[in-house]
Amino acid sequence: MTQQYSLKLCLSVMLLFTVSLSNAQTSQQIYDIIDAVSEDRLRQDVKTLTEFGTRNTFSDTLSNTLGIGAARRWIKKEFETISKNCNNCLDVFYQKDFVTKEGNRRVPHDAWVVNVVAVQKGTKYPNRYIIMSGDIDSRASNTMDFTTDAPGANDNASGMAGAIEAARVLSKYKFESSVVYVGLSGEEQGLFGGAGLAKYAKEQGWDIIGVLNNDMIGNIEGVDGVIDNRSFRIFSEPITTAEKDPEVLARQARGRRFFGGEVDGTSRQLARYVHNSVKTYMPEMNPIMVYRLDRFGRGGHHRPFNDLGFPGIRIMEAHENYTQQHQNIRTENGIAYGDTFEHVNFGYAKKLTAVNAINMASLAWAPQAPTVVEIGGIVEPSAKLKWNSVDGAKGYKIYWRDTTSPTWDHSRYVGNVTEFTLKGIVIDNYYFGVSAVGKDGFESIVVFPNGRIQN
Repeated sequence: MTQQYSLKLCLSVMLLFTVSLSNAQTSQQIYDIIDAVSEDRLRQDVKTLTEFGTRNTFSDTLSNTLGIGAARRWIKKEFETISKNCNNCLDVFYQKDFVTKEGNRRVPHDAWVVNVVAVQKGTKYPNRYIIMSGDIDSRASNTMDFTTDAPGANDNASGMAGAIEAARVLSKYKFESSVVYVGLSGEEQGLFGGAGLAKYAKEQGWDIIGVLNNDMIGNIEGVDGVIDNRSFRIFSEPITTAEKDPEVLARQARGRRFFGGEVDGTSRQLARYVHNSVKTYMPEMNPIMVYRLDRFGRGGHHRPFNDLGFPGIRIMEAHENYTQQHQNIRTENGIAYGDTFEHVNFGYAKKLTAVNAINMASLAWAPQAPTVVEIGGIVEPSAKLKWNSVDGAKGYKIYWRDTTSPTWDHSRYVGNVTEFTLKGIVIDNYYFGVSAVGKDGFESIVVFPNGRIQN
């Protein structure tokens, strides 16, 4: 064995050892976050939220004990307490917009729609944001009824409590990118809170990595009779774009026709990211990718972000019980209607809160995704990829999958290079993407090719 070969072998072994150690440390951090989510705190917070009578967006704002005003002040106080415990690491504020009755069929009177926002600023990239949202508001059978009790335990105190608990857990860490925990209002009347915050983010120039909208994460007994405490759904749009220029849209459509990508927009890649991380770190869970904005013909608070071109997905239970949604509390024909506290499964809510927490942490620790990914290899036996260098990336990973597969099924770490040829992998048979990998092993979202390599 030559001295030069021996030195190369030694360096290779050292590199493998360093990578393995880094991956082990990364895994431990993620498992620590999963373990830190408290079922008891989720239970306490959901209980508190159900005791405000109704949290209808147009309910009482002056009472200290009843109505949405009292609820949002309590949420803000919780975020402020969390911030105090992490040396004021959260910037907590109200973001609000005025809505009027005129032209809005679900608005009973003019009012401020008020969101509660807590921002944990990134240490290196403070203008890059990953957002977890829950909804503050609840409703009775008639959405215009803002006085009847509507505890909204699962819809959506569960998601709101999840956002607060994620803040408690993740505020103990520092991240390169910013993490946002938010309670949105006005969901039941027309997604007003999400629209307001999305507009605010656009005006402030936020670079949003993704929005994780949590709406109903606490029910395991479906109206269909299925009981399942492991499955959950991830809703995502195939393409997320705010592009309005018809020529650009036509050019993008032509590109998808010949090169693919009709199911590879940024929201769909965010959904795949969540799916992959859950399969890796929470294998007992069953994430179900649903190729749709939301449930059939419906929408959630991620939609306004999608409308402005931001990636956003909805995370929610797999089996709903409609007798416990949007219902006045009553009993009819032996069926107890109403979204009440006793129907929430807090062990399940803990799991879905952990799903959010580990993905926000992973994305906030990861470098930015490449912005330019080019592909080539037409009439050749190998696929070629080329991408821009990313600040903070220690290497890159190429992913590929069958064109009919919903998830990235194959990957290869290629080191700190900006182009690579996958020998023997024919471009015609697969879809491809590239992610950036940081020094601790955390990865960016995968980027689908957005250009062709010019020979």
